[in-house]
Amino acid sequence: MLPFFCVFFSQNTYIAIDKDFCYSHTEKVYTRMEENELTQNSEDEISLIDLFAVLLHYKKMIIIACSIAAVAVVLYSIITIVLPPEKSPLPNQYTPQAHMLIKESGSGGGLSSALSSSGMGALAGMAGINMSAGATNSSLAVFLASSNSFLDAVTDKFGFVERLKIKKNIRANSRKVLKKKLSANYDEDTGIFSVSFTDIDPVFAKSVVDFSVDWLGERFDELGLDNNKIQKENLEKNIQLCYNEILRLEHEVQNLGASVSDATSVWNIPSIRTGSARLQMELEAQKSVYTQLKSQYELLKVQMQSEQPIFQIVERPEVPDQKSKPSRGKLCIIVEFATFFMAVFAAFALNAYKNIKNDKEAWGKLFPQKVRSE
Repeated sequence: MLPFFCVFFSQNTYIAIDKDFCYSHTEKVYTRMEENELTQNSEDEISLIDLFAVLLHYKKMIIIACSIAAVAVVLYSIITIVLPPEKSPLPNQYTPQAHMLIKESGSGGGLSSALSSSGMGALAGMAGINMSAGATNSSLAVFLASSNSFLDAVTDKFGFVERLKIKKNIRANSRKVLKKKLSANYDEDTGIFSVSFTDIDPVFAKSVVDFSVDWLGERFDELGLDNNKIQKENLEKNIQLCYNEILRLEHEVQNLGASVSDATSVWNIPSIRTGSARLQMELEAQKSVYTQLKSQYELLKVQMQSEQPIFQIVERPEVPDQKSKPSRGKLCIIVEFATFFMAVFAAFALNAYKNIKNDKEAWGKLFPQKVRSE
């Protein structure tokens, strides 16, 4: 039987001919390789016991840091409550809200034409309202609440320039500040359009929201989106004009009758008789027109009661008695957790520095000049 040839390559390359020698040497080599791998893995792994040992070693530092942070943040919160809102670094802020119901029309043609006729079509397109696809009343409300004309109106009404002490770029800076405080949102599920304003003075914040609601309602009326409301206003004007004309004609008839001293002889004069007949005809015509206008007005009122207006105020703002922000409890929790993690990081950093300093080889790599001098 031919001898068993085994070619085996390891750290020292050789060829083994004997069968038993090949098996025994191969087993020794693999055992040595496994021991080296286990040793390397054990050196690379980080023991949880060592981590806890580091934390226990620096436990006083961690506890002291967390205690100081807790006391400091609690004192800071108390000081912000005690100080007046104008001087407090973290004053209480209040946010009153107003809710409006926006009715969406069946198509956007009416709104698109109204925006185009009012010269706001280009501005609406810049705000994200797609005029070709048909704009909606809700998107118009959101656009108006962030328009420069609205922001400038609020600024001029309540004197934000003097209140906020803005000296440079008055219009631009006042708009930026107002956008941070004033919020307008639309809920597609309920169709509710909300306007809110945040300030340290709850009464002042309510006044701003009230003015905003009234301004938006008037702007919707100016755009002519609610046909029933426009028709009602026109009928009211025409009815008033017709009523004034009836009063004028009746007054002329009375003056004509009072100026006649002898009624029997005067009424025989053709010119006087013609004038009196003309006044009577005009008076009857105005009364007929007044009756028709009044009938249309009453029918329109019934129709408007059965229909929902486009811009309807659901809830006016009220003076809030509870702050909306800041959340001082959340601030305390965040500061405490941040301090704890920073203290843990500092403990590991100090431990690593200590280990490197004790290791001359590692210390020499980091600071070779100090090692040479020593």
